[in-house]
Amino acid sequence: MTIFVDPPNWPGHGRMWSHLVSDESFAELHAFAARLGSPRRAFDRDHYDLPAERYAEAVALGAVEVDSRQLVRLLHEAGLRRRKGARGAA
Repeated sequence: MTIFVDPPNWPGHGRMWSHLVSDESFAELHAFAARLGSPRRAFDRDHYDLPAERYAEAVALGAVEVDSRQLVRLLHEAGLRRRKGARGAA
């Protein structure tokens, strides 16, 4: 049971973004995001969008740093990957 975060390499809305994912469950991911203070609206299908300025805080709380390819691979291996158009709230 681990939370992973990729580097803030994703531009959007005038900022750079990271992604938070779990290798276990969405419940674990939501609990970590709540501890981090991330709003539920930051959850997008299978990950939380995390602004660059919150990256160090996520790592300090225990998120493991991985590159973006590893992050996607971990989601697939956990069976938690949801592609665009996937329905259902977690």
